[in-house]
Amino acid sequence: MLLGNKERLVKYIHCILIGLPLWFVVGILLTQAPEIGRHLQAKGVLDAGSGIMFAYIGISFGDLVAGLLSQLLKSRKKVILIFCLFTLGSCTYYLNYKGITPTQFNYLAFVIGLGVGYWANFVTIAAEQFGTNLRATVTTTVPNFVRGALIPITLLFEFFVKRFSLIPAAYIMLFLLVAIALFSLGRLKESFHKDLDYMEEDAPVTV
Repeated sequence: MLLGNKERLVKYIHCILIGLPLWFVVGILLTQAPEIGRHLQAKGVLDAGSGIMFAYIGISFGDLVAGLLSQLLKSRKKVILIFCLFTLGSCTYYLNYKGITPTQFNYLAFVIGLGVGYWANFVTIAAEQFGTNLRATVTTTVPNFVRGALIPITLLFEFFVKRFSLIPAAYIMLFLLVAIALFSLGRLKESFHKDLDYMEEDAPVTV
């Protein structure tokens, strides 16, 4: 029912794509902090482990803020838009921070974590796009596809690194993935006040 119907499949793919920036930020920008630090002429070795720890603290706070903000704005799409733009700004600042110290990096990792702290909202908006009989499947599989997407993201990142060096490659991937996420977000319907008491039809939907 999910993969054999064009409309549902496209919607499912868009749900996956809005989560791509999150795993790029954690899986590449923060994981490769020592290498990025050398290009930024960091005043000390940037520790990926501590950066990821501070980022996850930020993500935890970000999830709380995103939930409260969605209640205030009565919209999940607006919240994800805000957080994606915040991620773009904070990561751009990180990639342009010449002479960064390890302590400054940890603080910045926390801020970056806040920006990608829309994980709960992302999973919720995916769940609310589908009927009761497909909702659990979507809710459990979409996050795993996003995690798995780190593999092709890493391969593409390495492709750009070989041609443009590390920092330009990081910029290209950052802007590309945020653009994809925002495009997919625009293709999904607002689900904040949506009535979720319905079932998906077995019959194919004409597109």
